[in-house]
Amino acid sequence: MERRTRTHGRARMCRGVLGLLLAGGVLLTGCSGEGTGSKSSASDRRGAPAPAPAATGPAAESGAKDGAKEPDAAKKGDGLKESAPPDYLSTFALDVDTASYGYARRTLADGRLPEPRTVRPEEFVNSFRQGYRRPEGNGFTVSVDGARAGAGGGDWSLVRVGLATRAAPSRAERPPAALTFVVDISGSMASSDRLGLVKTSLGILTDELRDDDSVSLVTFSDEAKTVLPMTRLRDHRGRIHDAVDSMEPADSTNVGAGVRRGYEEAVEGHREGASNRVVLLSDALANTGETDADAILERIGSARREYGITLFGVGVGSDYGDALMERLTDKGDGHTTYVADEEQARKVFVDQLPAHLELTARDAKAQVAFDPKTVEKFRLIGYEDRKVADEDFRDDSVDGGEVGPGHTVTALYAVRLRDGASGHVATATVRWLDPTSRAAHEETGAVGTGAVEGRLWGGRSTRLQVTAVAAYFADTLRGGGLPGAPGLGELASRAQALAASTEDESVAKLATAIGRADRLRGGRGDTGTGTGEGEMD
Repeated sequence: MERRTRTHGRARMCRGVLGLLLAGGVLLTGCSGEGTGSKSSASDRRGAPAPAPAATGPAAESGAKDGAKEPDAAKKGDGLKESAPPDYLSTFALDVDTASYGYARRTLADGRLPEPRTVRPEEFVNSFRQGYRRPEGNGFTVSVDGARAGAGGGDWSLVRVGLATRAAPSRAERPPAALTFVVDISGSMASSDRLGLVKTSLGILTDELRDDDSVSLVTFSDEAKTVLPMTRLRDHRGRIHDAVDSMEPADSTNVGAGVRRGYEEAVEGHREGASNRVVLLSDALANTGETDADAILERIGSARREYGITLFGVGVGSDYGDALMERLTDKGDGHTTYVADEEQARKVFVDQLPAHLELTARDAKAQVAFDPKTVEKFRLIGYEDRKVADEDFRDDSVDGGEVGPGHTVTALYAVRLRDGASGHVATATVRWLDPTSRAAHEETGAVGTGAVEGRLWGGRSTRLQVTAVAAYFADTLRGGGLPGAPGLGELASRAQALAASTEDESVAKLATAIGRADRLRGGRGDTGTGTGEGEMD
């Protein structure tokens, strides 16, 4: 199965345009006073889109679909294009990747602005703790909230849809793991922040794994070879450390050969009842052999389908093949992250390990139904590469996202409410398959106008404000220029204040990254437009 559906081909092309479309955003997250939640069996609702109110007017998701042209946004004066044709549904596959934000921070620390094509707002937002209520068992909670973001209250809102899985298990509680490490030892990896960091990361992980876990090690440059077959940790930690320490940089980068050999080893060492993963550690700068992600993974498709082996990508290096790594893990039913130093490696391989190893939901998708009686326009921020056709929401043959315990997923919408609107705004539904039984489940949550009336910067949830800062920052980096969005200087100040109030080191690092971006842009502090009816005070 492929997570990207027929809408995905157009989605990446639109990424550069999307930033122009968010005006004064709406954020949906957390448990709002008007939020509701209910669970229903999927069996009696298959084949129909998530329930939406009957259409009463032309309010719709901005952005033309199926090639329809849109009028010039500048003529509208609100930074959001009129949509064609009316559509009140927004559907996407869940995404828990964070590599885009990690790589942006690394690039900014090196004194460079990240390439706009590498900036994915959803990965910035999902890099931060949200504080959503979590379910007791497998599945999700759905939380929806928001705030007014325009000048003087304005008529634009940020609405946040927050999805959370159960808390991550302790080291002792998670299932055993069977991990195949596929390590890039090409010439481009010959530095301390690449192969050196990979060795450090694998050393940390080897010490963190349990005695009943198993690992194998494959390396690749121009060719791939098995350095260590699948080996139980019990009584063999020293042998594994020696294999990791023996890796030395070689020649060119044949990612395709490495992935194929890695999946062969994963199949050979497959363990029933364990979390079977291929872990690719690379700068993803493929230059030899097969360099197309689709072609690489097509050859190992049976291992994915028959054995349920997923691909976890760990990116390293100041020059990083972001597009290839994202595509590989996307099609490999996994996710990707980025590590720049030992501190981040410990966070990934120690603090977040259960979320990277265990699955609580397969093929997870979300659909948000906006109410045309209260909503004039809306726009999903990010997720261009994860869009799913609305009619495919309950088609379980269409791939979604894989999510583990301890994960949260946030979707941000810019929403313009109708004048004098009151009542229901949107209903969010998440659908997923049980990882073992493949039974389909759904959970819903709703939000009304009363939950989005408060001012974003006027006392609303600090976590909502952090989410807004991260989203505005990402949009600015990819050239968005959201009408009314704070400039980089103001964003940095807000992030610093939020870091102090939350005592969250990750928010302090966000403030540092925004400050660096502001200096690299010459301290202009602007986002490209910063005017119009969506302007924030």
